[in-house]
Amino acid sequence: MRPHAAALQELLSQPALQIMPGCGDGLSARLIEEAGFETGFASGSSISALRLAMPDMDLLTFPEMRDAVETIIAAAPKVLWLADGDTGYGNAIALQKTIRTYARAGAAAVLIEDKQWPRVLGNDGAKLVIEREEARLRCRIALQTCREEGILLLARTDARTSRGFAEALARLQDFVAEGADIFFLDSPATEAEMRASVEACQGKPAISVTVPGGRHFMPDDATLARIGIRVAVYPQDVLAATVQGVRAALAGLRGGAPAALAAPAALSEAIRTPEYLALDARLARGA
Repeated sequence: MRPHAAALQELLSQPALQIMPGCGDGLSARLIEEAGFETGFASGSSISALRLAMPDMDLLTFPEMRDAVETIIAAAPKVLWLADGDTGYGNAIALQKTIRTYARAGAAAVLIEDKQWPRVLGNDGAKLVIEREEARLRCRIALQTCREEGILLLARTDARTSRGFAEALARLQDFVAEGADIFFLDSPATEAEMRASVEACQGKPAISVTVPGGRHFMPDDATLARIGIRVAVYPQDVLAATVQGVRAALAGLRGGAPAALAAPAALSEAIRTPEYLALDARLARGA
């Protein structure tokens, strides 16, 4: 197992709830590391928003995701990164390619889900999923590839909203039986459903996802810890803060109230100007 994957596995074996912020660009990744977070999520929804100004509706191509994930990991190499592999971006061979690419970029774990790809149009954004046996096969291939690459697999089911809780729980149990490392049942409607999903993981770590405006069950961190969730993922908080901050700055430039901005020294620190100036001087001396 690669060292960063082993480090994530060890971290998730501890009972404390881990907070995992998501991001979609290098600067946000750098600030996540600066803030002292041990884990982070290279979030497809944030990458789609920041690169394309578009929602997470299968509009990103794999090369765009690859470039973003590589940038995020390179900007914050001390963070243990979960990379959003979505459905694998195609058939089983494409799935393997996605996992191998993320592993070699430095991801500690990859998320693979059971949604249909490409997204079927005309369903008001519904999360439609592939059939259960196909989902299990996708998990099996993903896990085999993760084992070959020495990283962890997060297996996710999105079946709750389109096929009901019983089907979603059965799929989660399939993923546990296949041997995946981390699990996520998307969009639980109640605390009881979340508790049942945690129990289905048989002691392996389960995650939750909290998003602004989400309509599923999203309790506070203390409740998540009490339920047994091991990782609380916040994929869009940094993105939402970015939108708010940029809008405030632009409004100030148009004559509104001046926005609160980072001081020049803080901005310089965030992008590591002193570090790179020192490197520049050292290389100029031939050192």
